[in-house]
Amino acid sequence: MAFKVFLDANVCIDFLFQRKGFEPSERIFEKVISGELKAYTSPAIIHIISYFLKKVLDKDTVRNLVLNLFENVTVIDCTHEIAVHAVNSQMTDIEDALQYYTAMHHKMNYFISLDKNLLKSAIPVLPAYTPTEFLNEIKQ
Repeated sequence: MAFKVFLDANVCIDFLFQRKGFEPSERIFEKVISGELKAYTSPAIIHIISYFLKKVLDKDTVRNLVLNLFENVTVIDCTHEIAVHAVNSQMTDIEDALQYYTAMHHKMNYFISLDKNLLKSAIPVLPAYTPTEFLNEIKQ
């Protein structure tokens, strides 16, 4: 059975922009495409990704990249109840809390991010790792 992983915006942006050190994010996407992992994200993450893509690419290219992303990454929603729980959590960054608690509600196995503060705030029920840490965790 494939692990369910939530991909934070910075992981997707690293992969799409092929930023320095993007190789671990690329490896995760390869595993998603091959079916070894099931990837999920939220509408807010899609918004963040689109915002950064629009700064350097035309709208049609951005639309196509996002649609291609949808072929392999499922978008999950944050309900009112999840949002209230997230904002009331110990996490100090509301955006991070919304993403993390959305992932937890949808029973993700892992949360993958490059956000050091989010990684420090993770709780055992939903481990959060950098792409490199995650690949080491699953020994790939």
